[in-house]
Amino acid sequence: MKITLDELQVLITVVDTGALSRAAEQLGLAVSAVSRTLSRLESKLQTTLLRRTTRRLELTEEGSAFLEQARQIIEAVSNAEEQMATRRESPAGRLRIDAASPFMLHAVVPLIAGYRARYPHVQLELNSNDGLIDLLEYRTDVAIRIGRLKDSTLHARPIGSSRLRVLAAPAYLEQHGKPRQIADLAKHQLLGFTRPSTLNEWPLPDRDDMPLQITPSLAASSGETLRQLALEGAGIVCLSDFMTHRDLAAGRLVQLFRSRTLDIRQPINAVYYRNTALTARIASFVNYLAEHWDTNTGGCE
Repeated sequence: MKITLDELQVLITVVDTGALSRAAEQLGLAVSAVSRTLSRLESKLQTTLLRRTTRRLELTEEGSAFLEQARQIIEAVSNAEEQMATRRESPAGRLRIDAASPFMLHAVVPLIAGYRARYPHVQLELNSNDGLIDLLEYRTDVAIRIGRLKDSTLHARPIGSSRLRVLAAPAYLEQHGKPRQIADLAKHQLLGFTRPSTLNEWPLPDRDDMPLQITPSLAASSGETLRQLALEGAGIVCLSDFMTHRDLAAGRLVQLFRSRTLDIRQPINAVYYRNTALTARIASFVNYLAEHWDTNTGGCE
C-alpha cells in the first residue's frame, strides 16, 4: 500500500500546529479523520511516528527522520508544480495571505479583482489576524505587516509606507468645537488603541518636539473599530492613510493640525520564510500590491 501526499501533509500539519484539533481545523477535516490518517500512515510504515498524550504530541526518533523526508517530498512536488506554471508564464496554485483586518479591507480587497484577472490560476485564501501570527502554525504563505519588523527569520519585501494623520468627523467638531492648539486635545474625546502603547503616539510635536503620547478616552484593539467610531462622531482619532484616504476625499473625516503634523509613516512589508517554495506566487501578489500602492493610499501626502 503506497503512501499518499495527503497523508504526508496531514503529518506535517499536525506537527506544525502541535494538536490534532488545530490540524483538523486548518485542513478542513474532522479530528477523527486526521487521527485515522496518522494511524494509517504509521501502519503503512510499520512504525510509531508520534507519541500522543492528553496534553501534547511528541515525535519519535523515527518520526523526526520521516518528517524531514516528508517535507522534502511536499516541497519537491510544490516546486514541480511551480515550474510547470512558470513554463506557462502564469503562477498557479493556492496562496494563503494574512493581514490585519483594516489592511485587508482597505488595501487588499479593492485589488483582488484586478489581481485575479491578471493571475487567474492562483487560488487566493485571505485571512485576517490583528496580532502577529506564526506563519507555519497558520499555514500562511505571505503576511502583510505594518510597522517595524523584528523577526529576522522572515524574508521581507517593502511594499510602501502610509502616513499617520489626526482626524475627526465634521459632526464631532460641530458639537465639541475644533481644537486650535495641540494642548486643547486634553479637553476632547480621544480614540486610541488598547495596545501597544506606541500606537497611541500621534504625529504631533509635544513640548520636546517628540510625537505626542496620548491617553485614550475610548480604546479599541482594531483600527477599523476606531475608524468607525470616528465616523460616528465619537471622538478624535489618529489613523493611517491606507484606511482613511477615501474618508478624507469624501469629507467624512477632516484632518486636524495639518500644518503641525509630523511626517511619520508606517512601513508596510510583505513577509515570508526565506526557504519558501512559493516564490512565483508570492512575487506575483507582492509585486501587484506594490505596483498599486499609490492607489491604496489615494496618493495622500
